[in-house]
Amino acid sequence: MHAREDTAQELWVCDLGEVRYGDALALQERLRTRRQAGELPDVLLALEHPPTYTLGRRAGAEELPMSEDFYASKGIELHTCDRGGRVTYHGPGQLVCYPIVAITDVLEYVRALERVIVAALARVGVDAHARPQDGADYTGVWCGERKIASIGVHVQRGVTTHGFAVNVSNDLEPFEWIVACGLPGVSMTSLERVLGGEERDSDAGLAAGEGLIDGFRAFVVDAFCEVFAKRPVTVTRAALDAPLSAPAVAA
Repeated sequence: MHAREDTAQELWVCDLGEVRYGDALALQERLRTRRQAGELPDVLLALEHPPTYTLGRRAGAEELPMSEDFYASKGIELHTCDRGGRVTYHGPGQLVCYPIVAITDVLEYVRALERVIVAALARVGVDAHARPQDGADYTGVWCGERKIASIGVHVQRGVTTHGFAVNVSNDLEPFEWIVACGLPGVSMTSLERVLGGEERDSDAGLAAGEGLIDGFRAFVVDAFCEVFAKRPVTVTRAALDAPLSAPAVAA
């Protein structure tokens, strides 16, 4: 079964809550296969991970300077994966988005993801920018000299997996226990810190605490649809395994 013509501009958006990294990766791979077969429209998974370090294709052992026992004592899982980039951290309070979408140009796709994040941050009054002129290690989004969002993707037969992560209200200390993004001494920041500190540009109008990530997620979805010219359709987890003719739309 191939995707109906009327789903071509749809973006199925599914909020998964907190998901372990391995489970999220397995789901992405299943969805990629269905997207390649034309059984689904483009999909955007929004979620959080428990404390996890992921090592991309260009990561080196020196980017994890502490012992495995140290990381285990902190309750942090380690995962090697096939995305681009180096090592990064995921944890509760960080918004992770995995687009499973059909593309033709990988570099333009990465630049488009940067535009999505910059636009979403602008919606809450945060001035941010990308740094493509500084090279591959600076891929992502920055507030001044501090990094707020990381990007790492994989493309197989024209369909993407992995995606981007925006620090919203997560603990930033675990970034100090690695060479984050392969950049020694890189300083990370979060939306919570920017809105509460001197980097703040204007009143964001977002709820504090747990509500911050929920409110920001909506701005990210809006920005994604604007950049990629898509129409969002919020679906349940069950819809991702259902036949295209009967999607389970979230209430």
